[in-house]
Amino acid sequence: MKKRYLLFASYDYAYHILRPLQREIRRQGHEVCWFLEDTCPDRLFDDEKKLVSFGEVKKYNPLAVLAAGNIVYDFFPGIKVNLLHGYNIPKRLNRPDNHYRIRGWFDIYCSQGPKNTPGFLEREKRYGFFKSYETGWCRADEFFYADAVLNLPRERKCVYYATTFTKGVSSAVEVLPVIDKLAAEKPWDWIISFHPLLNDGSLIDAYKEMASRHSNVRFLDGYKGLPTLAQADVMLCDNSSIIIEMMLADKPVVTYKNTCPGPYLIDCTDIDEIGNALERAISRPDNLIQAMRNYVAQFEAHRDGHNSERVLAAVDDFILNQKHKLRSKPLNLFRKIKLRWRVKNKYFKYLFLRK
Repeated sequence: MKKRYLLFASYDYAYHILRPLQREIRRQGHEVCWFLEDTCPDRLFDDEKKLVSFGEVKKYNPLAVLAAGNIVYDFFPGIKVNLLHGYNIPKRLNRPDNHYRIRGWFDIYCSQGPKNTPGFLEREKRYGFFKSYETGWCRADEFFYADAVLNLPRERKCVYYATTFTKGVSSAVEVLPVIDKLAAEKPWDWIISFHPLLNDGSLIDAYKEMASRHSNVRFLDGYKGLPTLAQADVMLCDNSSIIIEMMLADKPVVTYKNTCPGPYLIDCTDIDEIGNALERAISRPDNLIQAMRNYVAQFEAHRDGHNSERVLAAVDDFILNQKHKLRSKPLNLFRKIKLRWRVKNKYFKYLFLRK
């Protein structure tokens, strides 16, 4: 019997997390549809089906709603599954990391590896209303069946610059003149993209203007996933979890003022060090590459391309063996009212038509 799954996308980055899962759902012969929040641009392909209204979702009646973010609509039918939207790397020292706060929306959390599985298991025991499974991250599946794509030969070296959206630890303002200078002086190509939550229009315009003056610099509107990583040889970053994705692709990373530096990357505390650091990273020194590989293994437990398969198995196990053992979710009344108000036009239309 075919099962129905709903992929829930809140932001642009969700496509690269959910599409490997869609591929596995289809491989197993099941049905899959998408629901896009208003904050997520429609980048669906012709063979991908979108449900627009809440009524369509209710009629579709999915077995599970799989989300790549912290929010999901509690009034949607189906088991609610949090696939996580990135790797949990610390961005600020001496401050608790609330990257994956438990808000009471989800039935299942799919952890990625040794770095975050213990934390989810501890929260599972503490709260008792969800189940945690170490499945690995669906997004990572691409990296383990795309080795040939990731290592295409090219004549010129390419640097990919990405930054976190988190205020106070983003390098975007300080690094702009450095990239401008290096683009003019070094025989490298550059790719630049920002996190969709970085919404400083004047800063984005400044980068676009800089890129327009250099034939070897491209500014991308939005993160394009594996195709972007495949074109780059090294990354320049600060404290974004995309660092781990680059390392999964076996490509070294240079950071500027990283809050938790280590031997697995080259961190610069002086802006003038960035050029030489990129030169070193491009040369791929053995000690850096080995430290990078050891570090990234802590984040991704299952480096075999079958994470999406484990997610679907977790849903089945939850329904058969775990669901009836859990406590009731918290009432979450304020959050539920706030959520319904945010989508009030669709929600009240759904309530009216349901009667």
